[in-house]
Amino acid sequence: MTTLHLYLIAIMQGVTELFPISSLGHSVLVPAIFKWSIDRTAPWFLPFVVILHLGTASAMLLYFWKDWYQLIGSAIKTRGNLKDPSTALLAMLAVGSIPAGLLGLFFEHPLSRLFGGYVIVAICLILNGIMLIMGDRLKKSILSGRTMDRLGFGDAILVGCAQALALIPGMSRSGATLVAGLFIGLDYEASARFSFLLATPIISAAGLLEVPKLFHHLTPGVPLGTIILAGLLAGLFSWMSTWFLMRYFKKHEAAALRPFGFYCLIAGIVALALHFS
Repeated sequence: MTTLHLYLIAIMQGVTELFPISSLGHSVLVPAIFKWSIDRTAPWFLPFVVILHLGTASAMLLYFWKDWYQLIGSAIKTRGNLKDPSTALLAMLAVGSIPAGLLGLFFEHPLSRLFGGYVIVAICLILNGIMLIMGDRLKKSILSGRTMDRLGFGDAILVGCAQALALIPGMSRSGATLVAGLFIGLDYEASARFSFLLATPIISAAGLLEVPKLFHHLTPGVPLGTIILAGLLAGLFSWMSTWFLMRYFKKHEAAALRPFGFYCLIAGIVALALHFS
């Protein structure tokens, strides 16, 4: 594993965490296809992953800081009165984070071991592509136009359950929540905003929960400066990805997920072909 490979993984994390194409799936398939030697049991690997997640979470907090300022400010001002739309939305984001949070706490590692094999990940990436394409078809049959402040707790739980699909490598968190958002009547832009706001606490928690282990596992194997720079790269590309996607979904009223769906289909098929060739 070279320093360049670490930086490429950081950039890939920053892009694929927000694009609906599965960051976990790419972290399994890309190193295997290009024969990057990654020792995931090495003492430096955990700090590396923690820093990448913190970089991604920081970028999302930075991009949506006005949203979080308004939501939290309203909750404080109204003393948690759920009749206030912003306070209710904050509560729904909290409730929507519960399914993925609980499943991740108890089943993330068993699911990674069960579904983390190269072939299964490639198949799941293909399934992710089908899900995105079907999401576009679903939007055509559902009357959209709902806004986030008109959602209910049942809607939040449904999208939160969809988010839990990201625990399976090859299935995309943003892809699943975008499709779920379309299902409950949001348009592409509103679904993307709700998806990214919902993902921020989960990604932040994934990094913060491991912070106590961060310095305990640091070794001379990989310089701390290299790990920090990788985190900055992940954060930079996460912010750029969010910026691009929010504008992309704002401009598209139909078939916005289809390009990502076809990409996942092709990538999964090519990965399987390379494996069995």
